[in-house]
Amino acid sequence: MSNDITIKKGLDIKLKGEAEKTTEKAVLSNFYTLRPEDFHGVIPKLILKEGARVQAGEPIFYDKSNSAVKFVSPVSGEIIEIERAEKRRIVGIKIQADKEQSYQDNGKFNVDAVDAETVKAHLLATGCWPFIKQRPYDIIAKPENAPKAIFISAYASAPLAADLDYVLLGKEAELQAAITALGKLTEGKVHVSVGSKSNSPLSGLSGITLHKVSGPHPSGNVGTQINKIDPVNKGEVVWTLAAQDLVIIGELLLTGKFNAERIVALVGSSVKKPRYFVTKIASEVSTMVYDNGVEQNGNDRIISGNVLTGKHVKPDGYLDYYSNIITIIPEGDDYEFFGWNKPVFDKISSTRALTFSWLTPNKKYDLDTNTNGEHRNFVLTGNYEEVFPLDIYPMQILKSCLYEDLDEMEALGMYEVAPEDFALTEFVCVSKQPHQQIIRKGLDVMIKEIG
Repeated sequence: MSNDITIKKGLDIKLKGEAEKTTEKAVLSNFYTLRPEDFHGVIPKLILKEGARVQAGEPIFYDKSNSAVKFVSPVSGEIIEIERAEKRRIVGIKIQADKEQSYQDNGKFNVDAVDAETVKAHLLATGCWPFIKQRPYDIIAKPENAPKAIFISAYASAPLAADLDYVLLGKEAELQAAITALGKLTEGKVHVSVGSKSNSPLSGLSGITLHKVSGPHPSGNVGTQINKIDPVNKGEVVWTLAAQDLVIIGELLLTGKFNAERIVALVGSSVKKPRYFVTKIASEVSTMVYDNGVEQNGNDRIISGNVLTGKHVKPDGYLDYYSNIITIIPEGDDYEFFGWNKPVFDKISSTRALTFSWLTPNKKYDLDTNTNGEHRNFVLTGNYEEVFPLDIYPMQILKSCLYEDLDEMEALGMYEVAPEDFALTEFVCVSKQPHQQIIRKGLDVMIKEIG
């Protein structure tokens, strides 16, 4: 039996370029780059140096503030470059992959026969711990803090998001192994949310509390689901995981191998044939992009992730550690003469002022990256509340982050939010304020001052 969650506030952004349900193997990437910036708040300390040989699943660096949290290589090969920025800060670890892959053998793991501390130690030692994030602060979970519950969203509502029912098909054994292990790490429940009309492989698993979600985006965001199921209060911790990362954890438990394989959706209006690719974490995006009609010198933006929360990557860039989408849309670097003062038929808007997207709710749009305006002071319009389903005042919490009032941030619910929860308010913001950046900085202040 499931618990239904209906989200009424939000906005579905329908874009052209949705992936067809066909899967191909991506061209094998010669190089893989792990970027510490993907792990917010982690200061990397190297275990292996430039020139070292490494197996897939072998630790490369650990977190300076917590040496138990290790980060492993997605492939076997040679570490050919340690990229550094100012003050010798590590920004990338580049690995040249072997033609024939070899894996570190961590041994098969019988989850049913061990206790919680053994499970935790195994996940830390094998490099699976970075897949577990925590709220508050939206950072890699601190192993010493037991969560009151664990949340997994198997429903993606973001624009052009990968269909999780499709990419998880046939992975029931791995998913069940991961769920069983995670269930030992909390005295609370493991909450799994799926679409109201989905056939998710996660629906039939044991050891979960199932929720069926319906409504516009951000109904698929785990933050929305936490807010409706079991909100985070001061002093409480919950853990979150992405559904596809469960497969990597489960396969490691069952086989002893850290297999960084991931099914990635290549989407967007600039892609001639949007579809799914089997690749690996930290692979070169060019191995999927340029065989699909995308011009190498074209005026397009490549995004590792979705259009609302993803990272802009260069053509020679790499897949983000947590992403299962590569989105390519036209670059919006043109100027529209008198664009502020004429009817608009080809853009999405949450208002009806000179816009007509509300007349065709099922129409798909070919949008570019143009913000259609410049940065200005906050304007009180009430638009944020129309697309923000959390029981939180979005304008007030954004302002409290800007002037760093810790008491006000606590009172307004800062412990349960993450930057992605404010992606839609940023999209509809007439002031063009960087909401996600503001929330991230606010969370960092809380980490520093409160811990």
